[in-house]
Amino acid sequence: MADFQQNGNITTLHNLRCRRPEHLTHEIAVMAETRKITLILPSLYSELEGPALPGILDELSKVSYLHRIIIGLDQADEAQYRHARAFFSRLPQDHVVVWNDSPRLTALQSRLADLGLGPVEPGKGKNVWSCIGYMLARADSSIMAIHDCDILTYRREMLDRLVYPVVNPSFPYQMAKGFYPRVGPDKLNGRVTRLLVSPLLIALKKVIGDRDYIDYLRSFRYPLSGEFAMRTPVLADLRIPSDWGLEIGVLSEAWRNLAPKSVCQVEIADNYDHKHQDLSPEDASRGLSRMSTDICKAIFRKLAADGTVFTPNTFRTLKATYYRSALDLLEGYYSDARMNGLSLDRHKEEKSIELFAENLIRAGQIFLDKPNETPFIPTWNRVHAADPQFLGDMVEAVAADLDEFTPAGNS
Repeated sequence: MADFQQNGNITTLHNLRCRRPEHLTHEIAVMAETRKITLILPSLYSELEGPALPGILDELSKVSYLHRIIIGLDQADEAQYRHARAFFSRLPQDHVVVWNDSPRLTALQSRLADLGLGPVEPGKGKNVWSCIGYMLARADSSIMAIHDCDILTYRREMLDRLVYPVVNPSFPYQMAKGFYPRVGPDKLNGRVTRLLVSPLLIALKKVIGDRDYIDYLRSFRYPLSGEFAMRTPVLADLRIPSDWGLEIGVLSEAWRNLAPKSVCQVEIADNYDHKHQDLSPEDASRGLSRMSTDICKAIFRKLAADGTVFTPNTFRTLKATYYRSALDLLEGYYSDARMNGLSLDRHKEEKSIELFAENLIRAGQIFLDKPNETPFIPTWNRVHAADPQFLGDMVEAVAADLDEFTPAGNS
């Protein structure tokens, strides 16, 4: 049974299970006639070969209110791009595959690099940023939604509930963030949120004192979810992080640009499962090890931008406080799992906490050693100011790729 608790910082929209899904879908379809909705799917080519994406397409094929679907395709060669075109061709909606590694788009990225505005590194952040640019260039959508391509439990109702708060013109929300429980068939999931983000925010409040930004982040039930929707006027000034701090970075941008009353979180699923990253304790550049470092850096950067002064002593104290807070929370997670018949390996959980504690120090050292590091991709407003033709040329490049490279099996 869902609750109806509000935290006072942002609005929480619950699923009280008292409305039939088709009624919500119909209402969205009516509103979408004048407030067009575009869905962005950032995808690695490898996800086309995984178990989740075919099911996602089956569900999306039933969604009639989408104006356009933009698929950002990463890590694909020409043959794989052709195959991706064929793979996504069963979508009945207007859709486009943006081949981020195409010669034309690579040349455009070099053009930005010459201006000092190119993305620092490839990854999900760059993919999302490119798709947003393409959507802004088309200039025919009022709402943007994003979700990942590895959701094993995907249902079209997830998208309905995600977009409703921002497509409804009587609501004040400029951004909606999805949340859900991370519970598998027999265990509690969501390690990075449970064992890193939650105890880190508790520790930060103890070490540096009350900060509105910390209370804001703590208000989100699942701050690392990859599902969010925004009204398009927000997007041109959105600073997309270039590392794995994308989700925290977007929340931080909403904090910077929007009033709290304009941000909400919405319950989109009773159950959610996706591809699980390896912990990768032996390699700090991969898996949850890298993710945890990037998340910490994103939070530290935002607090510093708001005037917090960090020193090596701050990070040493923060590590000790985080470690104790994480162990205290682990006790609660263990009890919750046991009461609900779920397994939770306390040894592995504590090993994760130990790794995250070390990465907290690593993130702090990187933050101190590289004070001039620019962690964000430039906003699209800045790109347009530096190169007014860029977005138009991007649309032409995507169209030229579509014309030149026919889908696999259609040549």
